[in-house]
Amino acid sequence: MKQLSVCILGQGRSGRNIHGRFFTSKHNDGMYKVVAVVDPLEERRQRAAAEYNCDVYSDYRDIFGRKDLDLVVNATPSHLHVPITLDLLAHGFNVLCEKPLARRADEVDQLIAAAKKSGKLLAVYQNSRYAPYFQQVRKVIDSGVLGRIVQISIAFNGFARRWDWQTLQEYNGGNLLNTGPHPMDQALQLLGTDVMPKVTCYMDRANTFGDAEDYVKVLLSAPGRPVIDLEVSSCCAYPSFTYNVQGTCGGLKGSMNHIQWRYFKPSEAPPRELIRIPLVDEKGYPAYCKDNLTWYEEEWHLPEDQELFSHTSKSYYTMLYKTMTAGAPLEVTPEQVRQQIAVMEECHRQNPLSRLS
Repeated sequence: MKQLSVCILGQGRSGRNIHGRFFTSKHNDGMYKVVAVVDPLEERRQRAAAEYNCDVYSDYRDIFGRKDLDLVVNATPSHLHVPITLDLLAHGFNVLCEKPLARRADEVDQLIAAAKKSGKLLAVYQNSRYAPYFQQVRKVIDSGVLGRIVQISIAFNGFARRWDWQTLQEYNGGNLLNTGPHPMDQALQLLGTDVMPKVTCYMDRANTFGDAEDYVKVLLSAPGRPVIDLEVSSCCAYPSFTYNVQGTCGGLKGSMNHIQWRYFKPSEAPPRELIRIPLVDEKGYPAYCKDNLTWYEEEWHLPEDQELFSHTSKSYYTMLYKTMTAGAPLEVTPEQVRQQIAVMEECHRQNPLSRLS
């Protein structure tokens, strides 16, 4: 099996704790080897040299002379994703960029054009597409047991105060660009990537010490599609679900670890027809509609031996490996991510926030 040589740009929470963690785990299964790391901080370079037994650099441009790199993982701060990825593509590197890919849709267009011009791969690390809970939600919806889906509520909520660089607009911070790419990618997969939805968004700064939002409510709609209600809130002290799906034959509710759904079978339901006269009970008193439906209930639990991070990382990187070694199509394409960025751009347009001086 061909082993791909990787350079990681950045050894922060993404570069080290996500990508580096995967590359040095058993789940990598020999697909990738870290041969170089770039980070401006000396202590991080020293740690990377020891942990990966690799070359280290303080500036990403120092790798431009290397011909042995199969993939560069761009895990730099968010506001650097676009300029550095453009530079890497122009110098002939395949690039996997962390989320958010960009701040504006026209920046994604530039990246797609640059990848086509260079003939190199541009991939985006949207690993939550492979989350077991999301796969289960899709499975239940696609089975049809819930009937026509009316609304899908997605909540990546919690209570937190933040004061790091990811709370600043100048660094492309805020809940929508930090956490939002995960549920937004899932939401658009459920809505459909063939249409640009109508977007209604509300933002607030609640517990943040920066100038970017930490409360986001997004409503997505399109003709013939379910309404999607998406929240990413840092002021929710009682998060109750990750998914809540409403359908004409039942519904689904659950977290990342446990999902339950209930539904009735239309073929078993008592026949009903609209009536215009007042309803009465058996004694002739005014009554309300009462249906005797037979409900079926099912549930799903995340397997005990399946850790969420490891599963999504392995699934994404296995997909990427097949693309790079066997020519398999990317399952998460830059064009799909462009739709996500366009929605987020519209959210920010509707909610202009003042900036710190």
